[in-house]
Amino acid sequence: MKTHSSAHTFASEKGTVVTIGTFDGVHIGHKKIIARLTESAHINDWESVVLTFFPHPRMLLQKDADIKLINTITERGDLLERLGLDHLVVHPFTLDFSKMHAEDFVEEILVNALHAKKVIIGYDHRFGRNRTANIEDLKRFGEQFGFEVEEISKQELEDVAVSSTKIRSALLEGYIDKANAYLGYPIMLEGTVIHGRSLGKTLGYPTANLHISEDYKLIPGQGVYVVRSFIENTLVYGMMNIGTNPTVGGTHQTIETYFFDFDSDLYDERLSIEILCKIRGEQHFDSVEILIKAMQEDEVFSRKYIQSIIV
Repeated sequence: MKTHSSAHTFASEKGTVVTIGTFDGVHIGHKKIIARLTESAHINDWESVVLTFFPHPRMLLQKDADIKLINTITERGDLLERLGLDHLVVHPFTLDFSKMHAEDFVEEILVNALHAKKVIIGYDHRFGRNRTANIEDLKRFGEQFGFEVEEISKQELEDVAVSSTKIRSALLEGYIDKANAYLGYPIMLEGTVIHGRSLGKTLGYPTANLHISEDYKLIPGQGVYVVRSFIENTLVYGMMNIGTNPTVGGTHQTIETYFFDFDSDLYDERLSIEILCKIRGEQHFDSVEILIKAMQEDEVFSRKYIQSIIV
């Protein structure tokens, strides 16, 4: 898959079939749409294109809105690539772009830049300045500029919308099993390992502290989780704490992972960590000794869980 930082940098000698959307989560509902996209491209000897925008339009147009997304733009690209997509176009969403009239968007972006021969889009899709154009307008533009429009039904779109809503709710409430089932893969957190307070080391559980620079990334609810990550080409399991560490006087949320049977310096390394299941919520314990005992119990649970999924 080729990733393009703008529709204007896109290049292909073939015609394309295009779909437009955020595709946050790239979950099982999204995968059905991408399958239709890639199948249509294959049948017609075209190339498949997902056109998305960054930053998310609401981040720019509703600056007081606290937008949290399931995936960062990098994660989204990695997930789409696994589905056999030919091109991902991440077009910059600016104030000037938001003011582009619908016909100009179709002619300049879809036709001239992306060479669209077919557009697969939702029945309720709106576009252009102030989102005034709808799918009937798009069909009219298709006749004018020579591309086909395939409509995604109300039921299909509602399945996608419901899945996205349920995934976000499940993650915030810590229901990882439910979120992962809707996604079709384990939710991931990707970031850089930074220096922390080194409290884990004093407790016998040295941790890698993950810093996620994308502040729009949705972080699961506070608690202790079973996780895994590919480190140095090896699949390593562990347990992660998301929270403020109240027992030892913490005040800011951290993301700390203790990797089992692993002893390497990970500072400044970039890691992608998959969350497999939740062990418990974050708790305030009456003493450090009780905290250590709880962590030992968490490790026992984690190792049993890991053994159950790899046998």
